[in-house]
Amino acid sequence: MDRRTTYINWGVSSFFGWGVYGLNLALNWCDDPDIEPVGAYVMTPDQLAVDPLRQRLIDSFLATSNAFQARLKPFRERGVTVEGTVISHFNHNFRLSLSANDVALEGKPSIAATFFETALISTDSVQRAAAFPAVVTGSTWNAQVLQAHGLQNVRTVIQGIDPTLFHPAPRQGVFGDRFLVFSGGKLERRKGQDIVIAAFRRFAERRPDALLVSAWGNFWPASSATINDTDLAEPCGFAPNGDADVAGWAAANNIAPDNFFALGFVPNAHLPTVLREMDVALFTNRAEGGTNLVAMECMACGVPTILSRNTGHIDLIEDDNCYPLNQQGELAGFEAGSLGVPGWGESDVDEVVEALERVYAHRAEARERGLRGAADIGRYSWAKTAREMKAIVLETST
Repeated sequence: MDRRTTYINWGVSSFFGWGVYGLNLALNWCDDPDIEPVGAYVMTPDQLAVDPLRQRLIDSFLATSNAFQARLKPFRERGVTVEGTVISHFNHNFRLSLSANDVALEGKPSIAATFFETALISTDSVQRAAAFPAVVTGSTWNAQVLQAHGLQNVRTVIQGIDPTLFHPAPRQGVFGDRFLVFSGGKLERRKGQDIVIAAFRRFAERRPDALLVSAWGNFWPASSATINDTDLAEPCGFAPNGDADVAGWAAANNIAPDNFFALGFVPNAHLPTVLREMDVALFTNRAEGGTNLVAMECMACGVPTILSRNTGHIDLIEDDNCYPLNQQGELAGFEAGSLGVPGWGESDVDEVVEALERVYAHRAEARERGLRGAADIGRYSWAKTAREMKAIVLETST
């Protein structure tokens, strides 16, 4: 039986969520007897940071993908239909984005993969989504939104973690007895770093040994500016190239330099050793179209994790496997709910501080809760994600 050629129509990378998703699909499908993966939008080599064994596995994928992209060049700003399945990423508008060569790529068939961040879906968008044989969502919340709008072709596939990398293990103790608070995710209003700043400022006043460790790098500077749509924190400054001055932002909000450390961009494969140093992870996100990959990776490493109980985060929250932020204020406009499905949630700063204090004061309980979180997240591997996506590809190609 011939392998089913399957085009991953988004960037493959070690540095951002969609990229890590594509990279792990490719890694799991490279030697699959039924699926031959091809990248329609492979990033440059400096975007991939994997160990030599994985590099050897993925080299053939990169070669095939580069050859395919070379064939696309004559078709710039045009549509191309290929034999094989194309899985493309979509936001809530369900409009086809361009590949690396500015080509609109369609397959026989095309499958929509989506992590969107609003419950408000237009009639036109619903009609476009209905045309696909399958729309694969990354969370129960996304699925509920689409089903509330009448779509019947919705499938939910939860993203995974690599259990060979993300698992509990001894820490190095790099910062000694400091109490390390991790906050990850690209800097923007949706991720709620302004709430983190507001809560940590108060927490550090009580606990001067606390250190906020941020991983807020954002490859899309335009979205970073939305972090200033808030009354909770002083504005964040930006360089002319769009880079955020997060250290300056912390200082402007009365967080001392000794209480703040910015990691910058960290390759996904290097993140576990960082996460295992943390005493707690904090995610005050207002919305997640998926389940929040970085939060999953923190939990998988056994880090006690504070999670806003809204949107995609709800898939991760079970009894005593994290510290849920249950007070979630409703928001308006693009961020509102629709057709009975809740929208974004605004975490309460007081509750965030209380959760940090609880972890600080009850370390043994926090460790136990972290290990329960690791056991729960261990059910979600990239191998499982790839198997479920493969089943959809084969099912829709018959």
